[in-house]
Amino acid sequence: MMLPDKNPRAITAEEWQKHRQAIVQTMPAGLAGRELPDLLLPYQAELLRTTATNRVTVVEKSRRTGYTWGVAADAILTSGAAKANGGMDTLYIGYNLEMAREFIDVAAMWARLFGEAATEIEDTLFDDGDADAGIKAFRIGFASGFEIIALSSKPRSLRGKQGYVILDEAAFHDDLEGMLKAALALLIWGGKVLVISTHDGDDNTFNGLVNDARAGRKPYALLRCDFDQALRDGLYQRICLVTGDAWSPAAEAKWRAGVIAEYGEDADEELFCIPARGKGAFLPAPLIEARMVDAPVLRWEPPAPDFVQWADAMRRDEIERWCEEHLKPLLDGLDKRLLSFLGEDFGRLVDRTVLWPYQLSRLMRRQTPFIVELSDMPFEQQRQVLFYICDRLPRFQAAALDATGNGAYLAEVAAQRYGTGRVAQVKLSTEWYREHMPRLKSAFEDDSIEVPRDADVMTDFRALKMIDGVAQLGKSARRRGADGGTRHGDAAIAAALGFYATVMPIAEYDYTSASTSAGDTHNEDDSRPVKLTGGFSVKKGLW
Repeated sequence: MMLPDKNPRAITAEEWQKHRQAIVQTMPAGLAGRELPDLLLPYQAELLRTTATNRVTVVEKSRRTGYTWGVAADAILTSGAAKANGGMDTLYIGYNLEMAREFIDVAAMWARLFGEAATEIEDTLFDDGDADAGIKAFRIGFASGFEIIALSSKPRSLRGKQGYVILDEAAFHDDLEGMLKAALALLIWGGKVLVISTHDGDDNTFNGLVNDARAGRKPYALLRCDFDQALRDGLYQRICLVTGDAWSPAAEAKWRAGVIAEYGEDADEELFCIPARGKGAFLPAPLIEARMVDAPVLRWEPPAPDFVQWADAMRRDEIERWCEEHLKPLLDGLDKRLLSFLGEDFGRLVDRTVLWPYQLSRLMRRQTPFIVELSDMPFEQQRQVLFYICDRLPRFQAAALDATGNGAYLAEVAAQRYGTGRVAQVKLSTEWYREHMPRLKSAFEDDSIEVPRDADVMTDFRALKMIDGVAQLGKSARRRGADGGTRHGDAAIAAALGFYATVMPIAEYDYTSASTSAGDTHNEDDSRPVKLTGGFSVKKGLW
């Protein structure tokens, strides 16, 4: 059975079981049982064949596929050989001490195995014929005069060295670019280089190297082995052989589904060799920081745990006082000549509501004068704050409000007040993100947007991940803010909705904010005139 042509993560356990059963049924009878397989799995053996005939080999791989096993065998065959047979030192470089120790342990196992085989043909790999004597903590010496050495991940560690350089999990080295420069210099005198890694973002130097090799810009051999390829080549069968479990297509399908579930949203990068944007982040931190300005972030929290139970008039008065004290000075200071817009991400109990106004400069830059975060604020008071801001934004043009779930109420009353042609009631979805998030990123790249200089705002923007090729918030995006409260990318979504408001088509209008009487930001009987052009007569406010 051929697998369906779709995202590997979408392949069901049943589909994988049928696929593997079909493969088993085509195997020769002598290979279908649990007999001792070849020492190397096919993708491991391919690595050895490739490094034997290429000066530079690049491998993009899935996690935990046993490549260390194959690479260690390659190192033994290289450093155990005489110089006339292509022997040379092997210089292994991982990004931490534990990797170096693991590699030396695996290499030592291979060395003992090859050493015993060599004794049978009266050849010796180790000094004095003693396998253990030649094996040291981070160095294995051979009778050939060559060594396997585990070095630290610093470019200077390769100075004065010559041989076969292995950069393991290269994407996670602190200075991969420097390590590559140092390693490639060894090619001049006959060395070779293996760069092998799982991906760590599409802006990583390793992914750039992969792309250069794939595009033919660099004369490097390129291998790719994702999780499913490793399974096809017998990875789970090998695991069963080691653990003593019985292999079957059904057991493999169940195990595969479990591994993918454990990695969750990171499975594409960790298992299927699909690099995430900016280590999974949609917007790189340096790009966000470059657009930060000293704009206030006003955060409201309930003045008392029972605030929602206060009498209506008391709640209105409390919010009126807060708006007059904190919002009025900022709104009064806005440039009256510029067009204004607003985005809103709704929250009630767990997440917070974020109100994000923009003023559009004459150079088309979305200036952020301030943002407002409302934590655990009752619905009616959220409406009160929203109306207070929108009524006073100079030349207020449009707003895009989160109408998902409970947010539909606030979006609806805003549309009733300011007009459905000016208030977009947005049901956030993958399709909405797919269409509009790239424009937000372009605004960051083009320096046509501002964001407040605030750690929690930064956290919210970094919570945007590339999931199945779309920038959106994943299930694991919830974080604790500086105040200890829960955040779920709230500010980032409000910013995106506000940006959408600046570009969405709106009906022509001439709107004049109604004046408010002192001490009352909203009255149930208050009617506000809204003047619309384009065939509409003067209407009374609908709220």
